[in-house]
Amino acid sequence: TRSLLGVFEEDAAAISNYINQLFQAMHRIYDAQNELSAATHLTSKLLKEYEKQRFPLGGDDEVMTSTLQQFAKVIDELSSCHAVLSTQLADAMMFPITQFKERDLKEILTLKEVFQIASNDHDAAITRYSRLSKRRENEKIKAEVTEDVYTSRKKQHQTMMHYFCALNTLQYKKKIAMLEPLLGYMQAQISFFKMGSENLTEQLEEFLTNIGTSVQNVRREMECEVENMQQTIEDLEVASDPLYLPDPDPMKFPVHRNLTRKAGYLNARNKTGLVSSSWERQFYFTQGGNLMSQARGDVAGGLVMDIDNCSVMAVDCEDRRYCFQITSFDGKKSSILQAESKKDYEEWICTINNISKQIYLSENPEEIAARVNQSALEAVTPSPSFQQRHESMRPTVQSRPPAARTSSTGSLGSESAALSALSLDSLVAPDTPIQFDIISPVSEDLPGQAKSSGQSGRRTNPFGESGGSKSETEDSILHQLFIVRFLGSMEVKSDESPDVVYETMRQILAARAIHNVFRMTESHLLVTCDCLKLIDPQTQVTRLRFPLPNVVLYATHQENKRLFGFVLRTSGGRVESRQTSICYIFESNNEGEKICDSVGLAKQIAFHAELDLEEQSRLIAASSRSNQSSGEGQFVVLSSSQSEDSDLGEDGKKKRESEA
Repeated sequence: TRSLLGVFEEDAAAISNYINQLFQAMHRIYDAQNELSAATHLTSKLLKEYEKQRFPLGGDDEVMTSTLQQFAKVIDELSSCHAVLSTQLADAMMFPITQFKERDLKEILTLKEVFQIASNDHDAAITRYSRLSKRRENEKIKAEVTEDVYTSRKKQHQTMMHYFCALNTLQYKKKIAMLEPLLGYMQAQISFFKMGSENLTEQLEEFLTNIGTSVQNVRREMECEVENMQQTIEDLEVASDPLYLPDPDPMKFPVHRNLTRKAGYLNARNKTGLVSSSWERQFYFTQGGNLMSQARGDVAGGLVMDIDNCSVMAVDCEDRRYCFQITSFDGKKSSILQAESKKDYEEWICTINNISKQIYLSENPEEIAARVNQSALEAVTPSPSFQQRHESMRPTVQSRPPAARTSSTGSLGSESAALSALSLDSLVAPDTPIQFDIISPVSEDLPGQAKSSGQSGRRTNPFGESGGSKSETEDSILHQLFIVRFLGSMEVKSDESPDVVYETMRQILAARAIHNVFRMTESHLLVTCDCLKLIDPQTQVTRLRFPLPNVVLYATHQENKRLFGFVLRTSGGRVESRQTSICYIFESNNEGEKICDSVGLAKQIAFHAELDLEEQSRLIAASSRSNQSSGEGQFVVLSSSQSEDSDLGEDGKKKRESEA
């Protein structure tokens, strides 16, 4: 709208410039006609005074005097005609163009200034309203600011409509202002040249008659259009009254969650220093998979961010309401925006979430978005107590041969190619609840290990430098610490493919966007050869402990490498008689692949340590049996050696003979 308004204002400026030039030219004609009339009258007067002149060399010349008197009479009549022509030019030519220049063009400039003032007052009112605190609200101040927004918005709307009406009317008045002076000029000239050719006069009169008829038709059309615009203004004033409020009633204007396109004004946060920031109000709109912004006065929008596969969530920012953050798919770019109302706030989050899934590329984007959002609403039911659920899923130690990890993903056991064809429902059940938070510090030990009353709140030093009793992680040769933020966890139906982690990430991010869950618990993730630990960064208390043998699958997001997750196989859950798999999703500081590499390294170290321990146990057992059988005779020794040799193989036989 403002771009179109700029075109009309530019056209009005061009009209004003051209009319000023035309006015100057016509004024020169008028001045010249007045000068001609005065000069003609002066000529007639001089010709009449010729007979009174006394020339030293000239004698009385009655013919010359008579001729000049006749010329004086004719010229005097011409002078009278020029005086009449000057009067006609003043009335028919100069008056219309002067009225258009002094009244209509100045009215446009005045309305433009009034509209600019009203627009600035509205921007100031919106800025004050946006700064209202949501923590300590003063009802009196809030009412005053709301009334100020209502008044300024109504004033701006009314001024805008009258300004637009004047700009539209200017297109008609421009024609009238140019045609009427020309019509008056030509009619005055025809009246002046009565002695001209009749044919020429008839042709000009016919042409000017047609022009006069056209001018009357344009005038009637203008009057009809002005009447229609006045009626439209009255209807819009009545219909737009509820929209003047900055936060309209959600019952009258419900939230549309299935949009794939949206446009409107947002406040964007710009960092001006290490801890300071400023907010700038701009017009934002979506175009395909891009988020665009357009500053006031620009003819086109500029790219803000590619929102395909992006993440969006509500945030709490600087004591401002209705703020949300958009993060690009690679995590390198993010933007914090503030909506004007709760309705716009929720619609922006839903729209960007729909676009991030590339729904807009389908044939019926709104229908698909409605189906996806309905499925998400039915699938997401936050669990009331994380601690209660976690206690029911306490992991047990199980041994399972590890497997090599490739492409930032890892699992125990071979990956079947048929898993890629599994549907989403075969990976995650639609009605599976999602847990978004970690409730109070929890410390867990391995099953069967005694747990004293003082162990639940024991601090854990991730670097193994604590005094007193020896930490359970000090024997591990691998200690790697990462900063992570817990996004959520949910039970999954399969743990054989990285698609389980990808689908869990998608459902948790969608659930956070739908339910406006933006708080995340930051922790330190300690990776050792025995377990994974979530440690409180302030108190160093272990929040959660995940035994490494139970971590059967781990993967990073395919595009956003900050997101990673792992699947923990536990005994128990909603059905106590079977094993269950829980998928935990985290966000890191661009370290998702490093964390998965660290977990893979820990599992390899643990696997080789287990093999070495088994080999050492087998050798000790063989040596013990050899010592026991050394006094029983050669036959027994040979029999034992043959029995063990059959188990040890060729290399074992040589080693066994050396030990014997």
